[in-house]
Amino acid sequence: MESFSLILAIVVVTALAFDFTNGFHDTANAMATTISTGALKPKVAVAMSAVLNLVGAFLSVEVANTISKGLVDEAGIRPEVIFAALVGAILWNLLTWLVGLPSSSSHALMGGLIGATVASAGFGAVHGDVLVTKVLIPAIAAPLVAGIAAMFATRLTYRMGRNADTKASEKGYRAGQIASAGLVSLAHGTNDAQKTMGIITLALVAGGAVAPDSDPPMWVILSAGIAIALGTYLGGWRIIRTMGKGLTDLQPQQGFAAQTSAATVILASSHLGFSLSTTHSVSGSVMGAGLGRKGGVVRWSTATRMFVAWGLTLPAAALVAAIAEWVCGFGSWGTAVVAVFLVASSAAIWKISRREIVDHTNVNDHDTPEAAPAEEPPGVVTQAIAAVTPPPAGPSEDLSATIPAPAAADPQAPSAASTV
Repeated sequence: MESFSLILAIVVVTALAFDFTNGFHDTANAMATTISTGALKPKVAVAMSAVLNLVGAFLSVEVANTISKGLVDEAGIRPEVIFAALVGAILWNLLTWLVGLPSSSSHALMGGLIGATVASAGFGAVHGDVLVTKVLIPAIAAPLVAGIAAMFATRLTYRMGRNADTKASEKGYRAGQIASAGLVSLAHGTNDAQKTMGIITLALVAGGAVAPDSDPPMWVILSAGIAIALGTYLGGWRIIRTMGKGLTDLQPQQGFAAQTSAATVILASSHLGFSLSTTHSVSGSVMGAGLGRKGGVVRWSTATRMFVAWGLTLPAAALVAAIAEWVCGFGSWGTAVVAVFLVASSAAIWKISRREIVDHTNVNDHDTPEAAPAEEPPGVVTQAIAAVTPPPAGPSEDLSATIPAPAAADPQAPSAASTV
């Protein structure tokens, strides 16, 4: 039975609080496209995602082991270091949620852990090879791989269904989208819930509660799964709006292709123990699906803001965590100051968010710049994709996203589409 000190208990509670923010921050990864296309009602979507996140938390511990055993040197890491790391990660999650940007909770956690570790034990305590091979390289590769896969999957989907009845086709893809969204939620549980398991296990090792190189105890797995499921059910509606409407306008065919591509990448990375950002994977697949439909436009102004947030996540969380660790170094009163600052800052961010409430009742409304459906001129990437696209097989190809092929082939009979 683990022996707990007060600081260790505080670290565990704070870690579960981070897991909760991770849940509502990343709900958009699984359910934004499903909600935006109308495949599921918002509350039903987040409830389904919450259950599957919980199930996914029990499927593997490979990512948890990457966090607890691989990223930093366990020797010399005190529970206060873990606490400082969580402070940096939580505050970054809340700030990006406030402005509706889908940044990576995973990278916020790892940035916080790196910053606090460096402040406490120096750069030598960070395993640079693990950071590069299992964090930084997947961070770059994941959105590219998922995006390219989603783009080609979208094109293939439209090509295969160009002669199908529009209403029947969309109904089928909505059903497929629900299944693929469930797969993303399951994958999210196998990847993101484990990161909190890993950080709690690292804290238990640092506090002498469990032996070094231990796998996460069962109570850690269960509590982390429940925390992320509760956060998921709460729903990060601001980020869902950005992912579902802000990057591009998705149709059921695109949503299905995007989510299937993202789920494949996430599950593969979990199996290999890569601490992958599900946000990067899903965002990349959404943009790829937007580029995959003829006439689809990715809103690069929103995408650029998102890329900037991605680039700032690791250093920003690391800086806040390093400062928090420095304050904690003054002793118990320093740790108390950091705890009060975390609670006060979180409360202030929540109060600011109440000025403009976004929830399940208005998540698909177009009353914000991020969600506005106004046309944006095609960017360089969009034009480049269009330039290398093979010529359409027939006159129906250009309009395949909105008009059934038989109707498009007969311009003299525009009423045929309405009678199908």
